[in-house]
Amino acid sequence: MLSPRSCWTGFRHIARLPYLLKSPIPPRWLSRTLPSRTLSVPSRRAYGDNDTKSSLETGPDKPEHAVISTFDLFSIGVGPSSSHTVGPMRAGKIFINDLLELGLLEKVEILKIIVRYGSLAATGKGHHTPQAILLGLEGRSDPETIDTGTIPLRYTAIQTNKTLLLGGKHRISYDMDRDMLWRWDQVLKTHPNGMRFSVFDENGDLLATNEYFSVGGGFVVNEKTKVDENLFYKGVDKSSVHGARLHQHIHADSSSTAVGQQVRTDSEQPPYPFKSGDSLLNLTRVHNMTIAQIVYDNERSFGYNDADIHNKLMRIWAVMDGCIRTGVHTRETTLPGRLGLRRRAPMLYRRLMRGFYPGLSTPHLQAIEGGDQFAGAIGAPDGDARPSDLSSATHPASSPQGPGHSHTARVVGSFDHPILPEPPRKTMIPAMEFLSCYAIAVNEVNASGGRIVTSPTNGAAGVIPAVLKYIIEFVSDDPEKSIKTFLLTAAAIGMLFKRGSTISAAEGGCQAEVGVACSMASAGFAACMGASPETVLQAAEIGIEHNLGLTCDPIDGLVQVPCIERNSLGAVKAVTAAQLSMAADGVYSVTLDEAIEAMRLTAADMSVKYKETSLSGLATTVKIPLTVPAW
Repeated sequence: MLSPRSCWTGFRHIARLPYLLKSPIPPRWLSRTLPSRTLSVPSRRAYGDNDTKSSLETGPDKPEHAVISTFDLFSIGVGPSSSHTVGPMRAGKIFINDLLELGLLEKVEILKIIVRYGSLAATGKGHHTPQAILLGLEGRSDPETIDTGTIPLRYTAIQTNKTLLLGGKHRISYDMDRDMLWRWDQVLKTHPNGMRFSVFDENGDLLATNEYFSVGGGFVVNEKTKVDENLFYKGVDKSSVHGARLHQHIHADSSSTAVGQQVRTDSEQPPYPFKSGDSLLNLTRVHNMTIAQIVYDNERSFGYNDADIHNKLMRIWAVMDGCIRTGVHTRETTLPGRLGLRRRAPMLYRRLMRGFYPGLSTPHLQAIEGGDQFAGAIGAPDGDARPSDLSSATHPASSPQGPGHSHTARVVGSFDHPILPEPPRKTMIPAMEFLSCYAIAVNEVNASGGRIVTSPTNGAAGVIPAVLKYIIEFVSDDPEKSIKTFLLTAAAIGMLFKRGSTISAAEGGCQAEVGVACSMASAGFAACMGASPETVLQAAEIGIEHNLGLTCDPIDGLVQVPCIERNSLGAVKAVTAAQLSMAADGVYSVTLDEAIEAMRLTAADMSVKYKETSLSGLATTVKIPLTVPAW
């Protein structure tokens, strides 16, 4: 029997990626799992051959600088995952746009999807990967604009009707069980999150195929971009993207100017390229600029004017702030999924708004605002008992609930012992309480598939909004200035991690998500406190140093446990890291570049079981239904 490759008489590399294969694939190949060789293209280097090395294995000494657009690093999308939801949705839309450009869409009768390799296959269903791919292939869905409330209905319709409207105009038969294949038994060295799309005509001839990698933060790369960090934009239509966002190579004619010094400005080069924390720090010294100012001027080279940058930053913050408000205001009591986790953000926020005096609820206080809208106080979830007022606390018998309902705490322990038991008590640490509430609110919205900002990923999306919200509410006297300073500074740190290591949990575990977000937020907080660039980078270093080795082992493949609480702790840790750096008076032992390299090495050495695959750790020790009730 002829192998599939022997059926090919030629190929042609077309446009921005499908490969048009001129010879037919026998129909018998369509009735079973398509082997890897069936859909191979001549250049196999990006598809996991032995000579292919991932970005983690090649080391940090790459020719590209680290500068990308802040608005690619922070982008608006949907939950629960940037690499498993946002990326696959973009990949599907890119593939359909290619088919449209090639005039092939109307010829498609059969679509085969292989979701394979490691994390994407192992936890994709819990991360809504099937929904994302199919809605992306329908062509009418963009992560930033899709109505999140319609996703479940549209996905159910596809499953029930067994049809798919490709590009919003060409309907084909599509059976999920037959046409979407999961290959969690294979792992690519290039990147664990691989997808392959293939389309065939009515005779079973292969029209086009392509393989995509979702590399974290919503970024999608493929064979043409080699996953070598050459594609640094999140747009679907490459032709509409400013040229400076497509390339990161430093000009040969600027070789005499070291990275970290300004080079000539043109359409293909930002004015202040940097590739490390050290070169970024050198830029701030040479030009007497803050990190935020460096990033701001680089954004101008991407085709944005001052008004564009202002509006985009305010838009990002509006979505972050709206996400917090949605999280604390929702009337939904549980998160989707088998865990049945109760939403805690509304209850936490209600308790914070009662103040320090247990007898005083505060119905007159304004709740968190979203944009310019005013909202009244947020009611406690059903079953959340109010503390009794001052008089009933003093005179239990006068409680409206009568004797026996005075909420007297029970002391646990023996009184006939040299070590007397401590009576139950509560304490309030306002910063910690608010940071935790804000972060949990964002990640509960993310876990339910709501609107989210990748910061720099969805799984870590609560850390940065929580810290920035705290600054605006309790520290800043100029909120707009703080928003710009914080986001631009945090973006610079995120760029360094993306170039020097990874922001993908499938490559580096949770240190690549919550760890990186903590580092970014630490830097942003220090910058808003007026710290020097050197102190800002040290804050970022402390933020990541104490997250090194953090694993990603989500229970049941859901972005819920331990992800939601981990964001809460990440936000608290970020502020602590910033405070430590500002108190260090310029004395430190580890640089940010050294910490980023340590993270890269740790990620390369980490077992795949701890890289968003739910194959070990909490994902295997915690039984479902939960041993401890989720309520």
